[in-house]
Amino acid sequence: MRKVFLFALFCLAGLLASCGGRNVLYIYNWGDYISPEVVKKFEKEFNCRVALDFFDSNESMYAKLKAGGGGYDLIVPSTYMTDMMHDQKMLRELDKSRLPNLKYIDPDYLAKVRDSEMKYSVSYLVSFTGIGYNKKKVRNFEPSWRMFEREDIRGRCVLLNDPRQAIGAALITLGFDPNTRNPEEISRAADLVIQWRKNIAKFDVDEAKRSLISGEFWLIQTYSGDMLQALDENEDIEFVFPKEGYIFTADTFVIPSDASNVDLAYAFINFMHRPEIAAENMKFVKYRCPNTEALKLLPEDLKNRPSINPSKAQWNAARPTLDLGADTRLYNAAWDRIKSGGD
Repeated sequence: MRKVFLFALFCLAGLLASCGGRNVLYIYNWGDYISPEVVKKFEKEFNCRVALDFFDSNESMYAKLKAGGGGYDLIVPSTYMTDMMHDQKMLRELDKSRLPNLKYIDPDYLAKVRDSEMKYSVSYLVSFTGIGYNKKKVRNFEPSWRMFEREDIRGRCVLLNDPRQAIGAALITLGFDPNTRNPEEISRAADLVIQWRKNIAKFDVDEAKRSLISGEFWLIQTYSGDMLQALDENEDIEFVFPKEGYIFTADTFVIPSDASNVDLAYAFINFMHRPEIAAENMKFVKYRCPNTEALKLLPEDLKNRPSINPSKAQWNAARPTLDLGADTRLYNAAWDRIKSGGD
């Protein structure tokens, strides 16, 4: 009788583990970057719970993981960080036979990223980094990164709290490659950001968007999708591609090497690339998903936005952010100098 009881207890424990503990998908993502309704649909279909944690920069996410703050089944880093994490053996190689919806991924997107064969990452969303501004507050606006030097908007502008984005914008402004490994060019770009720093209110990501909507800030370095979200709440806001050039950012789904719920992670990636699900998610987040069939399902007003459906020229002009390996230290050192005010 005791053996029967112990066996029943063992089975119950296994059932509770699979339904209560193991049947939770832990995702580490950017804020405001997935539709709650889409998450609910996944939870219902797969009889599970999705637990979301958020980060505001690739660097803070990476630092947390390196410090032992793991426990995630799925992470959403940008491509340059994805490549670095892969090189450091932090990610699983993907079994593409478990991801049939990869057939919908745009080949033009894949041509721009290192992991073009999707060996360890799957595209999620694509963005362009440009300028968001309030048309009623900023007079004589020019589509230029030099706007951050304007005295009349001092204290009313914000740069992204992201070294590759902020320094990248300065590099492009100076006519340099945003992926340069040249210490002198990076130093000159850091000097320019330090000049901009005297004018800005702060470095930020999500709060800057909300403050632009409210009217507290008038001009911010931002992601195209964030500005499409903002337009829903304030029609005076506009997003532009700076004339000097701009950075193309792609965020990816990756499964960390220490993930515990790998099956559910695969299911989530494949679910998010069902055309109807990808389209629904795009309607909410306002970022481009490089899923060719999903793009066809968008309403015309969204489909015709350049940041969702850029022209060939705009797409070709976008500069990706690349993993620079050991030379990333040059950007980290420049960022430390920028944050300290140039001391």
